[in-house]
Amino acid sequence: MSAHNDIADNLAAKQCLPCTATTPALSQEQANTLLQGLTGWQQQGNAISKNFEFKDYYQTISFVNAIAWVSNREDHHPELTISYRNCHVIYTTHAINALSENDFICAAKIDALLII
Repeated sequence: MSAHNDIADNLAAKQCLPCTATTPALSQEQANTLLQGLTGWQQQGNAISKNFEFKDYYQTISFVNAIAWVSNREDHHPELTISYRNCHVIYTTHAINALSENDFICAAKIDALLII
């Protein structure tokens, strides 16, 4: 198993912790390390994002519903832009206006939804 898979698997196995204004933000080095473990996610300022493409609208909306389930369970919610065959997902931790481990945990969980 590669280090890349280990990072994603470790993140997906974790649960998000509540964040407050005093939660420390990840350093850029920490964010870079976690980002290397996720396929296709990119950092844009204080957020990470990824575009997911699907065969049709039904698959797109099914994915959005799965994201909603994960988001509710983790109490950490992304910004979504949805179109017929695409869903663009953006994670940031609004309480600190920065990246937290929660963003990467949820990104890994979202990626795991698509593993067959």
